[in-house]
Formats: sequence, structure tokens, C-alpha cells
Amino acid sequence: MQFDWHYAASLLVNGDFWKAVGTVVELSLETWVLGIVLGFVLALARQSPRRSLNRAAAVYIWFFRSLPLLVLLIFVYNLPQVFPATSVLLSNPYAAGLIALVLSEAAYIAEIHRGGLLAVNKGQLEAGKALGIRYRGVQRLIVIPQALRVALPTLANEYITIVKLTSLVSVISLSEILLVGQQLYTQNFLVMETMLAVAFYYVLIVTVFSYLLQRLERYLDVSQRAPRAVPDSTGAAAVQHAAPARQGEHALRVRGARKHYGPLEVLKGIDLDVRFGEVVSIIGPSGSGKTTLIRTLNGLEGLDAGTVELCGAPFLRGSGEPGGGLGPRVHMAGIVQVGMVFQGFNLFPHKTVLDNVLLAPRHHGHASDGELRALGLALLSKVGLRDHAGKYPHQLSGGQQQRVAIARALAMRPQVMLFDEPTSALDPELVGDVLKVIEDLARDGMTMIIVTHEMKFAFQVSDRVVFMERGQIVQAGAPRELLDNRSERMGRFLKDVQLA
Repeated sequence: MQFDWHYAASLLVNGDFWKAVGTVVELSLETWVLGIVLGFVLALARQSPRRSLNRAAAVYIWFFRSLPLLVLLIFVYNLPQVFPATSVLLSNPYAAGLIALVLSEAAYIAEIHRGGLLAVNKGQLEAGKALGIRYRGVQRLIVIPQALRVALPTLANEYITIVKLTSLVSVISLSEILLVGQQLYTQNFLVMETMLAVAFYYVLIVTVFSYLLQRLERYLDVSQRAPRAVPDSTGAAAVQHAAPARQGEHALRVRGARKHYGPLEVLKGIDLDVRFGEVVSIIGPSGSGKTTLIRTLNGLEGLDAGTVELCGAPFLRGSGEPGGGLGPRVHMAGIVQVGMVFQGFNLFPHKTVLDNVLLAPRHHGHASDGELRALGLALLSKVGLRDHAGKYPHQLSGGQQQRVAIARALAMRPQVMLFDEPTSALDPELVGDVLKVIEDLARDGMTMIIVTHEMKFAFQVSDRVVFMERGQIVQAGAPRELLDNRSERMGRFLKDVQLA
């Protein structure tokens, strides 16, 4: 049998085929987009601490990944026979095919998203929470953009799979590419020529969209972007928003703070008062509870017992206290007044330096964009990074990233700044720049609590030094007083430390 090349070529301009191509493109794109949206909902539910949501999402994913798409298509299309009211929608083959494809693909895409969500560092969520951004805002602004970037290559591959799966909707008489080809070769019996044309159209669709998705992937890859110049703001002054009225002399008061991890009691009834404008450094051996304490001061770690007051108002209460915790509303209302600088920086990698600094004030609507821009540039100038405003975090050194993190916390105009070992992740030559910024904040009268292993710095910059061991405050006082009257245990801790 001779292959009819003239007929095969004529199929490349066949109107029915091109109409079917439009149907396949429309159906595959709608399935992909809706599958991405529904898949994200399922993936977030799978990550939820609520057991009911977690189990419901797991059952959905298990069921629809187990069910063959062909069976699902036939079932959905014939559902009006059991439930006649659904015929308004499901009697249309396109609508039935779309619903079946989305139900099936969402289960697969949910697992792709879950992989992307798991790839986002936990510190990103904590950084968002520390800036007073609630769960939905953290997901929308921080987690989902990063998770999508991680998942995009696999999502692009899934789109190609969807394009090929659309050939199955021919079983419910939707006129897509394969069905058009079948109708043609049943008339003329030129099977090979017709199927060659069918293959061409599928390859064409996959090739075009593979190219477009690769372009999208490159666009979203911030590691390929060059730093951009950020001009100075004109006609806008740095915003000053009103801080809550100070009540009493204490910015922060901790009473009876206790924290357990399983049977291990990490904090054993901590009491701590911090006055407005005071700098308190917390020192002690590794495992003494320093980091846990500072993380409970803004609620990143929940207290089992005890209370925390912020600016004279209730802020946090342990779950074991009468009445339990104060609830997320009180916590989130107060946390914006507590700036947090993490050991690992926790900058948002998909945002520029300036956007990192301004993310939270913009989200909270503190001022106009022009005023906030002026504020951000002023803060970057304060930490010596004005010329780096248009860069991304990966284009900075560790010391520069930590200074950006300080500027980001300051952008919320907090009453108290918490530093969790801000220099421990830095090379020795980068430590000095970060410590200088903290010293400048101390001279400006910022209330600060600093967990640090930089002993010389702690005793020079602090109004008070707190020595912790085994979850308790062993000794506390003014630096000179503490050095002159150090306990035996603190003396052993400081014996090799040169403070002069």
C-alpha cells in the first residue's frame, strides 16, 4: 500500500482539525489552571494540623489517583441518568470532560504542590508570622510564590500529560483531535496518513506550550535576574505611624514562663522585666534555653505556662494557665510591635532587598507606596545598604543579608527588637558590620533583647546581661556588676573569654 503524502499534507490545513486543536488547547489550559488552584487547596489541607481537613484531602487524593480517567469520564457524562438535575451541565460533553479532568488532575497536582510547599523553609513562615502577617497573607505573599517556582518544572510536565489525556474525551463524543482523525479514516481508510496528522497536531501543541512554559520558568527564576537600579524617592517623607501608648516603665514583662518539648522542660519558670530603651543580652552555654526563651517572647513558640506583657498590655499566656492562651487575635495584634531578627536571616528570596523591607508595612497598609518607599530607602541607608536596594538576597553576603533583616524588622516601627544569635551564621570578618548596626540602635534608644555568643559585644553594649543555664536564669545584672560578682558557674563559662 502506497502512503498518500498529498492527502497527509492536506490534513495540515484541515478546518475540522484546527477547530479540534482549539478545543484541546482550551480544555487542557482550563484543566491545568483549575487543577493548580484546586490542587493548592488540597495540598494546604494535607499540610493542615486539623486532622479532619488532612484526612479529607488524603482520601480525595487517594481515590481520584486510583480511579482510571476513562472510567471517571464515562461516569461523569452519564451521571444525569441517576441525577437528572445535573443534565443542565453534564449533558454538554465539553463541561463533563472538563469536570472529570479537573477532578482527576487536581489529585496529582496536589502532590506536586505538596512537594513545593515542603521545599519552602520553615523559617519563611516564621519570618512572615513575626511581621504580623496572618496565615492567608503568608501563603499568598511568601509561600505560594516560592512553592510554585519549585513546582513549575513538574507542573509544566503535567500540562503535557493533560494535553495527551484530552484524547480520552473522545469516548463522550467531544470533537477533539483524535475523534476528528477517527471520523476521517473511517471514511477513506487512510489510517496512517490521518494518524500522522493527529500526531503532528499533538506535537505542535506540546512544542509551543513547552517553549512558553520554559520562558515562564526563566522569568520566575530570580537567580538569573541582574540587580536593578532603584532611584531615590522624590516628594515623599519617611512615614511615621503612631506607636501604642506606653504604660509603665516596662516594654516587656515575663512571669513564670515554662516550656516543654515532650518530657524535657526547656524553660523552668522564667521571670524577666525589660524597661523601655534597655538593652538586655542573654548568654549561656548551648542548650540552656536562650533561643527557646526569645522565641516565646513573640509567640513563635507557645508557652505551656506563664504570661508575657507587652507595653503594659497582655500579649501571651501559656496554654496551661486558667482560661488557656489569649488567642491569635491578641497575639497578632501585638506581634507587630516586636521585631525579630533570626539567626538564619530568613529573607524572602523571591523579593528584592527593598521589597523585603517593605513587604509587611505594605501588607498592613501603614502608608502610601511613596511614603513607604522613602521609609525603606532610609532604613537601607541606616544599615549601609542603600546601593543594594535592587538586588535579591542571593546576591548579598551573609552580613549584608542580616543587615537587610534588621531593616525589615525596623520597617514595622516595633517597640521591642529581638535578636536570636544574629552573628552565629556569619563568617568572622562579616560579624563587625552587623554588630555596629546593633550598637547604633542601642545608642538610638531601641529596646532590645539579644541572644548572643559574642561575649565582648554583650558586655559592652548591654544595660543588663542575663546568664542562663538548664532553662533557668542563674545570674543577671549590669555588665560591670556581673563581672565583679560572677558566680562560680558563670566564671567557668567566661574563663576563656577576653572582655578587655
